Amino acid sequence: MSTCVFVQLRCKPGKAYDVAEEIVRREMFSELYSTSGDYDLLLKLYIPEGEDVGKFINDNLLDIKGIRRSLTTLTFKAF
Repeated sequence: MSTCVFVQLRCKPGKAYDVAEEIVRREMFSELYSTSGDYDLLLKLYIPEGEDVGKFINDNLLDIKGIRRSLTTLTFKAF
């Protein structure tokens, strides 16, 4: 079973749309939102079974230019 995670991204000023477009191009998310507050984008993604969550995010998401910071929230159980 895949692991569901939520990742919040803080982007460099003026780069949120560029980052979002690159995420869409990579087709790696379930849902992607623009948000207010400390972070600019929120995405929900599923990590393939057997993959290391941190390595997957680092290798497939955090190499996008314009990302300044991320916050990953792991999920455990749906109610």
